[in-house]
This record gives sequence, C-alpha cells and structure tokens, in this order.
Amino acid sequence: LNKPEWYLTQVLMWIGNHAKFLDEKIQPILDKAGSSVNAGLEFSRALVMLILEKLAADIPCLLYDDTLFCHLVDEVLLFERELYSVHGYLSSFPSCMHILSEECCFQRWLTVEKKFALQKMDSMLSSEAAWISQYKDITDVDEMKVPDCAETFMTLLLVITDRYKNLPTASRKLQFLGLQKELVDDFRIRLTQVMKEETRASLGFRYCAILNAVNYIATVLADWADNV
Repeated sequence: LNKPEWYLTQVLMWIGNHAKFLDEKIQPILDKAGSSVNAGLEFSRALVMLILEKLAADIPCLLYDDTLFCHLVDEVLLFERELYSVHGYLSSFPSCMHILSEECCFQRWLTVEKKFALQKMDSMLSSEAAWISQYKDITDVDEMKVPDCAETFMTLLLVITDRYKNLPTASRKLQFLGLQKELVDDFRIRLTQVMKEETRASLGFRYCAILNAVNYIATVLADWADNV
C-alpha cells in the first residue's frame, strides 16, 4: 500500500516498451483490415483499466492514513501527467481521476489538501524570512517588494490548481476552487492579525511588507481572472 509508484511506473514502462512493436507490427494489420482502432492507445487503455481496479481495491485500505493517502494521490497525479504528455493518452478514455472523483475518496482528498495547505501557511508565516523579499537585492526584479510569505502563498494556490485541473467534472473543480477561496480568506485574516500588532508603526518594515503582500496577491488574482 505504501508503494503505489511500483505498479504505476511498471505500467508506464510497459506502454513505452511496447509502443514500437504495436506501431510497426500490429497497427498495419489493423489498418489493412480497415479498422479504426489505434493499437497503442487500446493497449494503454487496457492497462489503465487494471490500475483503476487496483486503486478501487487499495483506496479503502488507506483512506484514513493521511501519509499513505497523500502519497497515493501524488503518485497518481504524476502518473496521469506522464500518461497524457508522453504517451498521448486520450482525455475521453477512463482515467485515475475518475476514481479520485468518487465521493468518499474526493472528500478525503479535499480534507487532506486543506490540512496540509494550512500547515504550509503556518510555517511560511512563522518563518524568519516571512516578510523579507527573496529579490530584495535585485531592483529590476523586485518592483513590488513582495514578501516571501505572499509569494509562497500564491505558489501554494497555483500548485493546488495544477493538482485538480484535470478532474473530469466542473463541479469537482469548483469544490477545489471553494477550498482556494477559503485559503485566501484565511490568509487575509492572518495578515489582518499581524497588521493589528503593527499599527503603532504604520511606516515600519513589517506594516509596509503587509501592504505589499496584499497588493501583490490582488494583482495576481486579477491576472488569474481570465483562467477559466
């Protein structure tokens, strides 16, 4: 259960190793018979069906172990990325995202994603470098004077988007968007709490850093507004 990468990698290897044989030996036979079947894609589809069976059997066994469940989700997302980008798998075919979209699994994924995101926010705001810009010494890069915590937070949101963007239904994506909105509001509250501590020094370093953080986040969110 703690090594889903073993069978996921094995399947990717089988697909890669058989590609030439299927393309050069099997496909011409299908073409000659007037079939519209793509041998390589059908081979991939059959192997993915095996993975779906395996996942359906494994997920109930690790649903309440955060570490194992997260590891499984991470490995499945890596597998899906390679399956589509390297092996040309079709989005209309069955995929692992359908299993991750099933109610009990999906709700668990959302819960764990939120838990780890909040932990990440705790660590980024308690870091000594939270209010310092990574690029403070490079003037042409650092026009917005973005503190490290704001940049890390927006990267966190971007990573979450990247993880859920291939979900098969809009309703599931919207639930993830709801999580991101919660996180933005949580970050806003945290910034407000820090700002209240700094009101006596409104021209101080940290107070200015908070204003820069808010400006940066608002600007990035506006840029993302065109991303359906």
